[in-house]
Amino acid sequence: AWWCYLRDLLAGGGGAAAKGDSRGAVSPAVAVTVAGIAALAGIALPTVLRVLALRQRHKAFEYGPVDIQLMTNQAAQEICGKPAVQAAQRTSLIPDALQDLEESAGMAADVLGPREEMDHRAEALSRVGAPPFRRFLQEHGAFAQFERAPCKVLQLNVGLYCNQACTHCHVESSPLRKEMMSAEVVERCLYLLRESPSVEVLDITGGAPELNAGFRRLVEGAAALRDRGARPGLRIIDRCNLTVLLEPGQESLADFLAQQGVDIIASLPSYDAAQTDRQRGRRVFERSIQGLRALNAHGYGAGGPSAPPGRRLDLVFNPPGPFLPPRQELLDKKYRQELGEHMGVEFNSLITIANMPVKRFFDFLRKKGTLEGYMDLLVRNFNPETVPKVMCIDHVNVGWDGRVYDCDFNQQLEMGLGRGGSLDVFGIESLDDARLRKAPIKTAAHCFGCTAAQGSS
Repeated sequence: AWWCYLRDLLAGGGGAAAKGDSRGAVSPAVAVTVAGIAALAGIALPTVLRVLALRQRHKAFEYGPVDIQLMTNQAAQEICGKPAVQAAQRTSLIPDALQDLEESAGMAADVLGPREEMDHRAEALSRVGAPPFRRFLQEHGAFAQFERAPCKVLQLNVGLYCNQACTHCHVESSPLRKEMMSAEVVERCLYLLRESPSVEVLDITGGAPELNAGFRRLVEGAAALRDRGARPGLRIIDRCNLTVLLEPGQESLADFLAQQGVDIIASLPSYDAAQTDRQRGRRVFERSIQGLRALNAHGYGAGGPSAPPGRRLDLVFNPPGPFLPPRQELLDKKYRQELGEHMGVEFNSLITIANMPVKRFFDFLRKKGTLEGYMDLLVRNFNPETVPKVMCIDHVNVGWDGRVYDCDFNQQLEMGLGRGGSLDVFGIESLDDARLRKAPIKTAAHCFGCTAAQGSS
């Protein structure tokens, strides 16, 4: 039996080599050398040869240091002889995200709380000579447009757990975050959706919302309201990070989203792999492209910018640093060229947004000494045309714990609605509730991010 192991190793048989990948084979010199050392050391030769054979075989099913640096359909086909990525070749992105967090631990060592963070932004705003946001709107004749309207969009942040840990994340999501929306809150949100005739869009975000146990129940419940006539025309949006489509256990996700008629809004901050990975984490770009291809295979992204809701795939660009995005139409053309011609990916539209100086991006600005300069940039690029379109006017945002906010940014700063910010989904019977309609929109210095250039809403 020993010599059978040795014969197979010398012949390059089994494992990856048997599937056409000679890189997985152990060279004869290595096999003989290891066998000789083992014999001299008194180690059982069968054990050594068995370990070598197992190592060789396992290379076909995991990310090794040489064979598979990135998971792609092409790699799976070359190594395993299969036409697409299967469960056996899937590995989670979570270990990479945790390693990114560990390497950036110094940046996160003195993270400020919401109140301190708000104070720092207010001080930076004062130093550049700008008044508070509400007074700024009054001075620029835009305050009359800044008035709450009936709720058209119900935005649900179903949790902060994520398989990524992006450097710009305004909710500080990561695999370490365990805050998740409960089944009770999910059902209550579906009830409010049914009881709120003004709502036209259900916008589901996170974290990686798909990793919440109640995500599919939420989508199915909303789709049933739409399809059975209780909310005809309801648009359902999933804010997807794309890499979640390749997570173990999510093999059916793309098909599920397509069958339920869910639109995808996905962040892809660059068509350049290195730039994307710097902002979103190692190996994210390649997995994002694979996620886009999976969505394209299910009919997403076809029909151009004018495609109707149902299987829209819109990408989001945000800058990699403390500056504003370029003109949307110019960048859209470049994205289509790079993704379409070079990577075979289709999408409907590109949305460009400014980075909000909140949470991780705020920490980056503060520690680099550029917070004041960035706030000045936002103020100087105020665009009055964005004011009627900011999300707080016709959105209601619900946090993972059921509390109600003007927007997802205010949620992260604990700027809740109601007395003491305590209003939650169990305290209202509809999103047309008078307590919501009459509640003043809460503002602070970060709001300049939604009114600079093309905005961030």
